[in-house]
Amino acid sequence: MSLPRSAEIVGLHDKVLAQADWDAAMPQGGDVWSHMERNHRCNCRLWTEEDQARRRDVPDAAIAANKRNIDTFNQLRNDAIEKIDEFLLAELPAQGETTSTRLNSETAGAMVDRLSILALKIFHMRIQTERRDADKQHIETSRARLSRLTEQRADLAGCFDALLADCLAGRARFKVYRQFKMYNDPAFNPYLYGAKR
Repeated sequence: MSLPRSAEIVGLHDKVLAQADWDAAMPQGGDVWSHMERNHRCNCRLWTEEDQARRRDVPDAAIAANKRNIDTFNQLRNDAIEKIDEFLLAELPAQGETTSTRLNSETAGAMVDRLSILALKIFHMRIQTERRDADKQHIETSRARLSRLTEQRADLAGCFDALLADCLAGRARFKVYRQFKMYNDPAFNPYLYGAKR
């Protein structure tokens, strides 16, 4: 496997967002691209669930279902980030724990996740710039935000490429950071294991 470049990742994110109902099915496969797509799908589903969870015109049970879906997709999202990091680290030169090589605080997988979220923000902000039912101020504000988001994504994409280049050159390293989401685990959430007593 060759290491992915940010332009390819951004291209994947934008391509699938342009496809109607792309996020309806979980991507299959076990390579790094499948995990990136899985992460992006989870972020897409999280976006929808978060929007729906703010509704006031539905029964509380609908909001509770949204919140449970948010927990599920957030867990899957974090699982995919860890898998992305595992795959990328397998392709990079091994770095020992005691090395003097700079340890990057953010992993490459976390950067891919942030690129995914920025793709969603850009996609949805662009929709706001095209609304016919919004006033001129809303459109102008949306255009300014779209420009800022585009700049932020370009900056992050550059940082992603620089991190992998630095890792290849032995100047930087990162680790897989396990999230250990305790609230989803009945063995660690006291409101879940306590209910069994």
